[in-house]
Amino acid sequence: MEQLHAKDVLAFVEGQGKKETLRFITCGSVDDGKSTLIGRLLYESKNIFDDQLQALESDSKRYGTQGEKMDMALLVDGLQAEREQGITIDVAYRFFSTEKRRFIVADTPGHEQYTRNMATGASTAHVAVILVDARKGVLVQTRRHSRIASLMGIKQVVLAVNKMDLVGYDQLVFDSIVSEYRAFAADLGFEGLQAIPLSGLDGDNVVTRTENLAWYDGPSLIHYLETVEIHTASDRGAFRLPVQLVNRPNLDFRGFCGRIAEGTVKPGDQVRVLPSGVRTTVKAVIDGFEEVGAAHAGNSITITLNDEVDASRGDVIVAADRPAEVADQFEAKLLWMAEHAMSPGRQYLMKLGCKEVTATIMGIKYRQDVNTGGHMAAKTLELNEIATVDISTSAPLVFEPYGTNKLLGSFILIDKLTFETVGAGMIDFALRRASNIHWQALELDRNARAAMKHQEPRCIWLTGLSGSGKSTIADLLEKRLYSQGKHTYLLDGDNVRHGLNRDLGFTEADRVENIRRVAEVSKLMVDAGLIVIVSFISPFRTERRMARDLFHEGEFVEVFVDTPLEECERRDVKGLYAKARKGELKNFTGIDSEYEVPESPEIHLRTTGLTPEVCAEQVLKGLQ
Repeated sequence: MEQLHAKDVLAFVEGQGKKETLRFITCGSVDDGKSTLIGRLLYESKNIFDDQLQALESDSKRYGTQGEKMDMALLVDGLQAEREQGITIDVAYRFFSTEKRRFIVADTPGHEQYTRNMATGASTAHVAVILVDARKGVLVQTRRHSRIASLMGIKQVVLAVNKMDLVGYDQLVFDSIVSEYRAFAADLGFEGLQAIPLSGLDGDNVVTRTENLAWYDGPSLIHYLETVEIHTASDRGAFRLPVQLVNRPNLDFRGFCGRIAEGTVKPGDQVRVLPSGVRTTVKAVIDGFEEVGAAHAGNSITITLNDEVDASRGDVIVAADRPAEVADQFEAKLLWMAEHAMSPGRQYLMKLGCKEVTATIMGIKYRQDVNTGGHMAAKTLELNEIATVDISTSAPLVFEPYGTNKLLGSFILIDKLTFETVGAGMIDFALRRASNIHWQALELDRNARAAMKHQEPRCIWLTGLSGSGKSTIADLLEKRLYSQGKHTYLLDGDNVRHGLNRDLGFTEADRVENIRRVAEVSKLMVDAGLIVIVSFISPFRTERRMARDLFHEGEFVEVFVDTPLEECERRDVKGLYAKARKGELKNFTGIDSEYEVPESPEIHLRTTGLTPEVCAEQVLKGLQ
């Protein structure tokens, strides 16, 4: 009997391994019953163990919102905060199976502030189950989640009109909601849209159809999920292998490890390494510890090549005759996921596949209205807003449009200081191929120009509050350097705004662009061999870091002119603080806009009790 039992277990495991896996997401507005629906799916499909059922009965009495009935939502809402509030905060993943398929379901938050969590769940889903409360109809968050599902490339959608029991299972209510949603979703590019009336609480139409909804002749939810076509990475596409790891256990072996994003590879295939473009052939394909005759999309493999080529993590090995694209400027759809607004011109870390580079959002082409899909002008993006933007990267990236290849067409943006994920994007197309523009080789370089001037070029960047004394110290410093025969130039914040930056205001986005332009000009001046002195408030650490990153090691000297706010207000030569206190000047640093204190400046001037002349002398000593 034990032997028979063991065989049954092995047969069961083998059978499970042969089943297709469907990943789907439940989304919609808050309190539409997503967690209850998933709980009902697990319960009705017999995917709950006895101890889980006992715990559910106990938790329903303690946390439940359904009176004497079991609260199915508690099977999914695992966080204490979720149970106490009765809402879903995080993405909860659950695994279950039926006779026909295995399923991975992501229960995502309905609350607007957690929309970014919904985007995370949608990024890997084949199907979106979008719930609508039959009493409330199609809401703003329903529309937003639908647009995000479309952006993430989901083609199959279920419109699950839930809580039909609370509207007396009225067909007219269902038909009205379906009609409104179909009109809204007509331009979202969904290939399949199945509308299903149901009650997650009572189980109507979740697994089996009931007499309550006899007027409905379509599939139940589980029947639809068991039969809908799954679109996965294709073996028929051109070979794509993003390199995750270069495996070099000894001098005789050099393998390139990764998961095949598209296509098939076998020994002898002609391939090229991007972005370098070097061509070679595949020597061996290794799956685990065994050499195999071929590997397909979705397989995690190691390949060896017949030639010693330079490839590293982030490169992509592709079919030689059908390579991917390489570019450093893109048009992309962007979902902003951070509490603070996005500002064009600010630098972020961009992660695409296994490659990480610095990226700059050069501009916003338009923002999408989540209700109508209309294009709206925008200078910045707030939390959960969606826009089409132009992005520039510090190095060429191997990519394909998101509609062609999700893995090579999607990216995230990361804040350089906090390492918070602030945006998720999908590439539409390249604005400029990286091969189109090259650096022009010049005979004279920075070193030659500096040698002629007998000096070491520097960018001396003075930052501090308005009224801290930056301009006065900068002027004295330039005079001292000039008297020593140095070749200098002074860029002052007020002066630059009369010319180069006269088109910029004082919003956060404009301040970012203000510093970006000045940093680029400073870089050119240092390349010309000059000592350039920059006197700008430059309140944000991110922009000061961006400026620093433009220069070689040792060329950028940050000087923090540290004067207390009270002293700056006392001086108030221009009367600006007084106006800001009255509300006549918006976004004034130190009053209603934050000044982010430098964390480790090369020179820290504590100006209290010091004359500007002494401060300038301290900078000179620091430079020496």
